[in-house]
Amino acid sequence: MPPPHPAPESPHAPLVPLMGAEQAPLLARPYFAGGDPGPITAALAHVPEMLEVTAAFLGAVLGPSGIDVRTKEIVILRTSARASCRYCVEAHTVAARDAGLSVHEVRSLRGETGAASPFTDRRELAAIAWCDALVATGSVEAEAKSQISAAFADHEVVELTLLVTTTLLLNRFCTALDLPTSPGVLARLTAEGLR
Repeated sequence: MPPPHPAPESPHAPLVPLMGAEQAPLLARPYFAGGDPGPITAALAHVPEMLEVTAAFLGAVLGPSGIDVRTKEIVILRTSARASCRYCVEAHTVAARDAGLSVHEVRSLRGETGAASPFTDRRELAAIAWCDALVATGSVEAEAKSQISAAFADHEVVELTLLVTTTLLLNRFCTALDLPTSPGVLARLTAEGLR
């Protein structure tokens, strides 16, 4: 088997080599049809039978749904920052900016500002508190449950909970494998003063 393609320019070398299209097993090859699928898929390609189910699951949880993109990015970025996942924080800082979050909002979600929170919308505040409650260990306190239930319908609470916990799963996966951030994301973070 030829060696996998090298990781993108990054100070982080992944624990396992990232698969390239030419090395990918047959079941994984469709994920490379549009070009580089990114480090998560390139790592999962080592186990194509897991890639198939994982990609479908992640697409359903992270893709379009009843929860708007801005709220999803608030949840993903906050969860990733609280879980200290470098890869996900870097990738979703850019995604959050693309979803309309300001630099100040992004810095707040990443825990970098000591100033008052720029968030005032009760749904966004409840989503942030929910992330914080679920990332913490132990049972979720009644106040967090009350706040999320008051701001979101039951089906939205279920979806937000799945989004936080799926993000945590990805945080651990990306951190354990030390996945590299793409050069494009790193350049964008630098350009926006967020690196």
